[in-house]
This record gives sequence, C-alpha cells and structure tokens, in this order.
Amino acid sequence: MLTTLELWIIIIGMTVPFLATALGAAAVFLFRGQISDKVNSILLGFAAGVMIAASVWSLIIPSLEFATASGWGKLAIIPVAVGFVLGVLFLWLIDHLVPHMHHRSKDEEGLPAKKMSNDVKLFLAMTIHNFPEGIAVGFAFAVAYAGITNPDSVSISLFSALALSIGMAIQNIPEGAAVSLPMARRLESKGKAFGFGVASAIVEPIGAILAFLFATVFQALLPWFLSFAAGAMMFVVVEDLIPEANLSGTEHQGTFAVMLGFVLMMILDIVLG
Repeated sequence: MLTTLELWIIIIGMTVPFLATALGAAAVFLFRGQISDKVNSILLGFAAGVMIAASVWSLIIPSLEFATASGWGKLAIIPVAVGFVLGVLFLWLIDHLVPHMHHRSKDEEGLPAKKMSNDVKLFLAMTIHNFPEGIAVGFAFAVAYAGITNPDSVSISLFSALALSIGMAIQNIPEGAAVSLPMARRLESKGKAFGFGVASAIVEPIGAILAFLFATVFQALLPWFLSFAAGAMMFVVVEDLIPEANLSGTEHQGTFAVMLGFVLMMILDIVLG
C-alpha cells in the first residue's frame, strides 16, 4: 500500500509537467512582441536535450535493468529494442494520421483536412508533442510503484520518477513559451494562444494517469512500456524539435542548448535517482 506521502509524490509528479506548460504558455501576457529566432532555437534545443537525456537515463536504462531482472537475461535487449521501435512507429502513425501544422516551418502534415482551421492544426501539433511526455511520466511512476508493492523487484525510486517529471516540467516552460508566443502573433489574440497552450497540455496528466493504470495492471510488460515511451519521445525530438530549432540558421545556439538540456536532465536524474 502507498503511504500518504508516496501518493502525493505521484499526484504531484503527474501534475507538474502540465502546470509548467501552462506557465510557459502564460509568457504571452508578459512579452509584447515575438521572441527572436535565436531565442526560439535555444528554447526548442533545450527541450530536445532534456527529452533525449530523459529517454536514456529515465526510460531506456531502467527498461534494460527491469527486463534483465525479469528473466530475459542476456536477451533483455529484445523488449527494450522492440518497445523503442514500437514507440517510434506509434508516433509516426499519429504524425501521419492527425492533421497538424508546425508554426515555424508552416508545413502541414497528417491526413488532408481542408475544413480544419490552421489554429486547430497548430493546437494538434502542440498536443502531439505533449502526449509522449505524459505516458513517459506515467510509466516511470508505474515502475516505482512496482518496487513499493513488490520490494523484491527491480525498480526505480519514486524520486527518480519525480526527477523525470521535473525534467519534463523544466523543458515544458520554455517549450510552452516557444510555441505560444508565435501563436499569439498568428492568432492576434494572447488569450486564445494561452488557451491553446493549456488545452494541449491536458493530454500530459491524462496520458500519465492512463499509462500508470495500464502499466500497474500489466507489470510484466514494464520494460516494453518504458522503451516504448522513450521511442515516442525520441521521434518527437528528431522529427520536430531539432529541425525546428535549426530553421533560423542559428544552428550553434540550438546545438549548445541541446547539450545543456541533456546535461541538466542527466544531473537531475542522477542526483534524485
């Protein structure tokens, strides 16, 4: 059974990324103009670095350890690799089915939807970015919960799962600002841009709760779930965040921001984990 403190850590961990995205989206009320391409590249690059580190340190490595302890032995790489590929394919499928538009490149992807406004397409693009983060946090807390209910199992600590949540929250603040500020200019409405940013982030706690409940029921599949979440997040990084960070021609700023985000998330995971 969970103690009251453990329950609150899980609740807070699943909520913080959403609140951070909302905080980042609130930047539309603090800045009059649009942020420069250089700053936008730094913000998106930083978010990409955090997600890469979170995928490795908080998801793939625990997935490998859990699979090894679960009887896979030297074949533990199988659920890790297959789960990762499935996560990539899942996000690839969503990317090709859901109509959406990227605010910097103006590229439209997904199934044709001529009657759908560009506002909605921008909102859906933001939602696709946030969903993998939610399921990653949910699966991480499911692994921690497995260790609490079964002390003999290999698991990560609640604080390690919380580190992942905090890392997602840290990168959600600049990412929320990087998306909402250009959207405010495009929509000519700060309130509407903020509303879209907050609404797109709702999928994070929803995804976290669903992932947590699903994984606690099927604990034997936790190695697959963790690597699945890692693959989904890496798809977002490679497909969207890094290319968007480099659109302005300020590749070096974006590159160093990726490195900074990676190091910060790595330190956070090691210190709290």
